Amino acid sequence: MRWLFLGFTALAFVLCFTRHGAGAWGFWLLVGLIGIVATTLAFAQARIAGNARSDSLSEYDLRRLREGKRPLDHDRSTSEH
Repeated sequence: MRWLFLGFTALAFVLCFTRHGAGAWGFWLLVGLIGIVATTLAFAQARIAGNARSDSLSEYDLRRLREGKRPLDHDRSTSEH
């Protein structure tokens, strides 16, 4: 979805700078500026979601976290020491 935002934002700026009327120029400039904000937020959300820890920790893992220990990584085949 973020790539569609980027593409539509670029298209809006291309349309903005190829229009001859002030109304069309202003409309596409506004759409492009809104697109910049939407694209930036979409890329930031994807980056945050990519680095986030999974939401499903077991009760045992939560207890280990409260004790100051690292939770067990059940989905990794190798353990880090």
